Amino acid sequence: EPDGAYPEGYSYWEYGTTNNVLMLDALNKVLGEDITGSLGRNFVQTAGFYQHMAGPLGRSFNYSDCGEEAGLAPAMFWFADKKKDPSLLWTEKNYLSEAHREYNTANRYLPLALLWGADVNIDNITPPHTLMWTGRGRTPVSLMRTSWTSPEAIYVAIKGGSPSTNHGHMDIGSFVMDADGVRWAMDLGKQDYESLESRNIDLWSMAQESSRWQVYRYNNYSHNTLTINNELQQVSGYAPIEYTTCDTSFMSAVCDLSSVYATSVSSCKRGIALIDKKYVMVRDEISAPSDNPAAIRWTMLTPAKVKKITKDRIELEQSGRKLTLKIMGKYPVRLQTWDTRSKNAYDASNAGTIKVGFESEVPVGASGHFTVYLLPEGSSYDLEKNMPLSQWPGNITDN
Repeated sequence: EPDGAYPEGYSYWEYGTTNNVLMLDALNKVLGEDITGSLGRNFVQTAGFYQHMAGPLGRSFNYSDCGEEAGLAPAMFWFADKKKDPSLLWTEKNYLSEAHREYNTANRYLPLALLWGADVNIDNITPPHTLMWTGRGRTPVSLMRTSWTSPEAIYVAIKGGSPSTNHGHMDIGSFVMDADGVRWAMDLGKQDYESLESRNIDLWSMAQESSRWQVYRYNNYSHNTLTINNELQQVSGYAPIEYTTCDTSFMSAVCDLSSVYATSVSSCKRGIALIDKKYVMVRDEISAPSDNPAAIRWTMLTPAKVKKITKDRIELEQSGRKLTLKIMGKYPVRLQTWDTRSKNAYDASNAGTIKVGFESEVPVGASGHFTVYLLPEGSSYDLEKNMPLSQWPGNITDN
C-alpha cells in the first residue's frame, strides 16, 4: 500500500510475491472464482514496481538486503494476464534469451512461466509507455529512465523510507544511476548473513545501538546519501517522497529526510532530477540547528576510476566512458575520495569500488544548499533548472 511498492526491495519481491501468486492462483481454481480483486487495486499495481526496479543494464536498484542481479520472474506473466498488459513482460522477454540460460535453468520457478505465459506471444510484446514510476508507503521509491529500448539509457532511482523496515539499511535518500551502458552510482547490497551471524553480529535487531549498524554495507557511510556530523541515520526516522514530476524535461522526486537526521539538523531535503533526458541533478537543502553547525559529507559509491579532481569537478572513467560530477554549494565544498575498505574483520571486501563526493559545513542556525550534476560525456547542465526544491513542479502521480 498504497501504490504497489514492495517494502523489502527487489529480490524479496520476487520471493514473497511469487509465493503469494501461487497461493492466489490455487485458490482461484479451487473456489471457481477470481478473488484477486479482494486484495485491492494496489496488489496488482506491484508489477509496475518490479518492472521499473531493473535498469537498462539488467541490474536492479538493489537497496536493503538485495542483490544487484536482475532476472526472470515468472510471476510477472501472471500479473500481465491480470492487467491485460503485455508490456509488463518487456524485460522478461529479454530474460528469456539464450544469454540468461544458466540463470533461468537454476530458477526453481521457471516452469511457472509456461503455466502463466502459455497464451503470450513473445514477439508482440511492446515497450512500456511510461518512463517513470513512483510508489509511496513503507519504502517509497521513484524510478526514472530515458528509454526502455536502449542499453545506453540514463536510469536513476531514489528511495526514502526508514532503516527500521525489515531487511532495511541506513540508505535513506540513496540512489543508483546508469548511463552510457555503465552503472556509475552503485549499491554494495547485502552481505552474506552467515558471515555476520557467525561473528555474533546482532543482525536482526533494528535498534539504534544494534551491532547491525556497525556493518559497513548496512550503515549510511557506505551509501549514496548524506552523513551529517559523522552520525548514523536515525532508525526511528521516516522519509516520505513528497512530490514528483513526470515531464521528460524534468523528471524528478523530492524526499524529506529531516527525521532521519533529526539529531543533527532542523531540516533536510533531497531532490533528484533527470533533466532533458541528458543528465542527472541531485540537490540537497539543509538547515542547521540554532546551537550547532552541521558538518556535511556527500558520498557516491562507484566502481569507476577517478581520473581527475579539480576545485569543483570529479571526472570518472569506466569501460571507455566518462562521467563528470560538477559540484556547487552555498558554502565552500572540499572534493575528495574515500576508501571503501573496512577495518572490521567481519566486513566483506568491497574491492573495486571507491566513494567520491565532498564535505562542507552549514553554520549554526543557517540554511545551505548543495547541487551535484552527474554529466555523461558530451552533456552540459542548465543552471536555470537548479531551482530551490520549493519551486520544483509536480505532485505524486497515479501509476
